[in-house]
Amino acid sequence: MMSDEGLLTGEHFLLGDYAAAEGAILAGCRFFAGYPITPATEVAERMSTRLPQVDGIYIQMEDELASMNAILGASWAGAKAMTSTSGPGFSLMMENLGLGIMLETPCVVVNVQRGGPSTGLPTLVGQQDMMQARWGSHGDYEIIALSPDSPQELFDLTLRAFNLAEKFRTPVLVMTDAEVGHMTEKVVIPSPEEVEIINRAKVKKGDMEPSHFRIYRDTDNATDVVSPMAIAGEGYRYHVTGLTHDELGYPAMKADASEWNIKRLVNKIRAHRHEIIQIQERDIEDAEVVVVSYGISARTSLWPIEQARQEGIRVGYLRLITVWPFPEERIRQLAKGIRAFVVPEINMGQMMREVERCSAGRAPVFGVHRLGGDILEPHKVLNAIRQAAGRSDASHDDLITRSME
Repeated sequence: MMSDEGLLTGEHFLLGDYAAAEGAILAGCRFFAGYPITPATEVAERMSTRLPQVDGIYIQMEDELASMNAILGASWAGAKAMTSTSGPGFSLMMENLGLGIMLETPCVVVNVQRGGPSTGLPTLVGQQDMMQARWGSHGDYEIIALSPDSPQELFDLTLRAFNLAEKFRTPVLVMTDAEVGHMTEKVVIPSPEEVEIINRAKVKKGDMEPSHFRIYRDTDNATDVVSPMAIAGEGYRYHVTGLTHDELGYPAMKADASEWNIKRLVNKIRAHRHEIIQIQERDIEDAEVVVVSYGISARTSLWPIEQARQEGIRVGYLRLITVWPFPEERIRQLAKGIRAFVVPEINMGQMMREVERCSAGRAPVFGVHRLGGDILEPHKVLNAIRQAAGRSDASHDDLITRSME
């Protein structure tokens, strides 16, 4: 069903990549710049068709560097903006991702992960960019990254990514994968009245003399997350630069200015971790083993968990919906009362290392890994659960075990 404003509503059978595009449009995205790359091209294709229907703008750029730069510029011109990419395209965006973080620019990047490194496996699944999402750009900063496990969540979390980007004035990542992006399932799209849409705080005329507007001012109101933005062309004088800067945005090449800048970038996320972090838990209360996973690997872990419980193993399930910031407080809490963690993922153990770090030796961590190209085989996850519970001697080929030592 299409509304008068061109918004899609109701129940639809949608490709995951298409669902991401529809979530962006409902969130208010009206600018998309991108470059075709498998398996994310369908996001751009959908936006190229849909944005003109809602008075938006689609631009195919010459490469991913330009795509990332274009959405930063569009955001400073007042538009909600997004791009999508995969693999080497994500690598090319890292420099300008850091620029967006330093400029405190709201925007969204959807990464439909494929097997790597380098050109890798363009048409096949991977979850090998999870650490790059956190540490891909240089310097100290915090990032927000979400991980959907279905087309419905690709819709929901892309919309939420825009809300988080607007509220915290920062780029937000949607870290999906080729299986979810190319999966077709029912997606329920609510009407605009049924969802919360957050728009960036804007400076109000009369609040501050335009010639002395501080685009990065420290707010005196404890409830304010970030200082309001002024849009280019509205008459306010300010400067934006990736250099260390002062409140007006002008370069300030001193150590105390750097400390002020970095604390802003870090603390606005850390101080609101509990608002940002979203996880799903099941059967945690009596668990002796907890499976921690995300994306498509979380879905392929459901049958092994059910089978293990039928075998009498008390298995809990924790799905990372927000992967960054990582829910370290919850992992530490669980580590005090369980026998072990099991972490299935399509890489050599990236988020497993975070679980291990937060467990801090209180509970061993068993990683179930598959290199890019295919989803995890359920029997290998089941074998890891059995070994973690002391019920089996699984082959080392099936899992990597990190002991408490």
